[in-house]
Amino acid sequence: MTDSISDYLTRVRNAIKANHRIVEMPASNLKKEITKILFDKGYILNYKFEENEKKQGTIKIALKYHPVTKLPAIRTLDRISSPGLRKYSGVATMPKVLNGLGIAIISTSKGVMTDKEAKGLNVGGEVLCYIS
Repeated sequence: MTDSISDYLTRVRNAIKANHRIVEMPASNLKKEITKILFDKGYILNYKFEENEKKQGTIKIALKYHPVTKLPAIRTLDRISSPGLRKYSGVATMPKVLNGLGIAIISTSKGVMTDKEAKGLNVGGEVLCYIS
């Protein structure tokens, strides 16, 4: 597999379309950071990192749905930067997702963070994905 972030987003997207409560996938440090951001911003209910002896482990994500309407908290997941075409953004050209209602996940020199946090720290970086 060449693009693990795209695989991560596709697994979450497919689980949401199938109305699954939990999705499981192989772990990596970047995926763990993206999962923490999704939890902090309220897009997922909970997560769990399970360590294995041989591999890096797995990530279990409990997806969040509205209790009455059963609509998912995550509406769209869009991969922006890919291994074949990297997309970088400076502080001045930082993307806005749904006029500030969604988030863009940025990989910066100071770690993985949202677009608003990157603006606050005055750093740019690679735009990984948009979430709304």
